[in-house]
Amino acid sequence: MTRAEPGRILLTGGSSGIGLEAARLLNAQGHALTILCRNQASADQTLALVGGAVRTLICDLADLRAVADITHQLCDSDTSFDALVLNAGLQYAGDRQPRWSSQGIELTFAVNQLAHQLIAMRLIPLLRRSANPRLVITASEVHNPASGGGKVGRPASLGDLAGLRAGAGFGMVDGSDRFDADKAYKDSKLCNLLMARELDRHLDGTIPVIAWSPGLVIPRSGGGFFRDNRRRNPLAMAAFALVARDLFRITESLERAGSHLAHLVMDDSATPGFTYITNTLVRPGVHHFEVEDTSPEAADLQKAAELWKLSELLMDRTTVC
Repeated sequence: MTRAEPGRILLTGGSSGIGLEAARLLNAQGHALTILCRNQASADQTLALVGGAVRTLICDLADLRAVADITHQLCDSDTSFDALVLNAGLQYAGDRQPRWSSQGIELTFAVNQLAHQLIAMRLIPLLRRSANPRLVITASEVHNPASGGGKVGRPASLGDLAGLRAGAGFGMVDGSDRFDADKAYKDSKLCNLLMARELDRHLDGTIPVIAWSPGLVIPRSGGGFFRDNRRRNPLAMAAFALVARDLFRITESLERAGSHLAHLVMDDSATPGFTYITNTLVRPGVHHFEVEDTSPEAADLQKAAELWKLSELLMDRTTVC
């Protein structure tokens, strides 16, 4: 079941990949889209690709001050949203040294988690004005060490959040000395699920908070968060795509993943409270989109509350709140 009336939707990560495909579908359905774009070039390209009466706002998620500024503008404009779609994701797997945000925070955590928590913190009041609100967060099955992707390399785990407790300058959230860009991505997706749990607690279970995993999506065009890996190591990424997508057929198409995201935004049957939905590979070339349990660590409500609190403190220390 889809929304009978057009909705007002704020979307991150709508300039490429799954978010762009979802934006096209939502725009075609007549929904009013506000898409946060990293820079003017990205905004211009997004307008050209999505078309319609889409509003783009410049906001680099790697700069918390920019995120704070744009949320202030939205709150001051007396607007409202029916859906917040926290979809943007960054991955630079293979790097041996961390990259840093404008505030000196490891880039994967800053973009994938911290920027989205700040958006949610600031814009929840605008969401509450809607008669049919929902919050959608793009996570990943790799948060779960028992999943296929989660078993490859070092597993996701936040430990006791020692890195985050130390403040800006940490490489790994768990405080480990050896930086691992692949694990940093997995950890950020685990953080996304814990953020969803804590948002549900803040909202007292009154609004649908939907976290979802799109499965492994490798666009033929090279877009999405794989674009950085393609630029740095095109031969390795081409070989990986050939094996995963074309030989073993374990990937999901960009079009279907975008359709799933658009459905989560438009579906009026969503129930209040936290839900985790995965696009599970059941056999080569076939996925099932279904509700599933998270990993045990992603269900730790005490850790979810601690992650939220420490993230707020980190924002305070970097003078954005």
